Amino acid sequence: MTEWKQEDLRLHSHHGWRARPGCKIFVADRGAVRFDYPQDWFVVPEEDSVKLCDKEPPGDDSRLTVSYLRLPPVDWSGLPVTALLEAGMREDERLIDTWGPVSEMQRGDLQAAWREVSFLDPGEKREARSRICVARRPPIQCLITFDFWAAHLAQCEQAWNTVLETLELGESMADPTRGPLVF
Repeated sequence: MTEWKQEDLRLHSHHGWRARPGCKIFVADRGAVRFDYPQDWFVVPEEDSVKLCDKEPPGDDSRLTVSYLRLPPVDWSGLPVTALLEAGMREDERLIDTWGPVSEMQRGDLQAAWREVSFLDPGEKREARSRICVARRPPIQCLITFDFWAAHLAQCEQAWNTVLETLELGESMADPTRGPLVF
């Protein structure tokens, strides 16, 4: 994965970007990854991911982290995203109290699987939740994690649903200031 670089661009007067009310649009690498997120959240680029936080860190109560990679041009149908999710979660070193069911989503050729876990945060001694999603639309595969306090489940549920409902992968565009073509 390449290093993240935040770039603010002035949009063309007739751009095609449309966010849900109360949201901004996250776009990585000219459309490799795109989704809506709450407009008052903070974007924090890291070396190999981008974090979107409900408050400015370190005072944040919820944190969505996104990373992606470009896949080689092979047939990926024999490796379901559910299998990738389950294999990755076996490596989780936290003391998980509850493993939620795996949820699957298919929209066109976009496939995604996600699961929620709950655990006691060892530092804060509070119940925390984590949602992990593996999504794929070749040639892009994306990992999204969402960590939050259990007490904030209601507002985090809404943010998570917005991210998943608006998630698009591999919609590359030559000019991000114009956005997607709208006919």
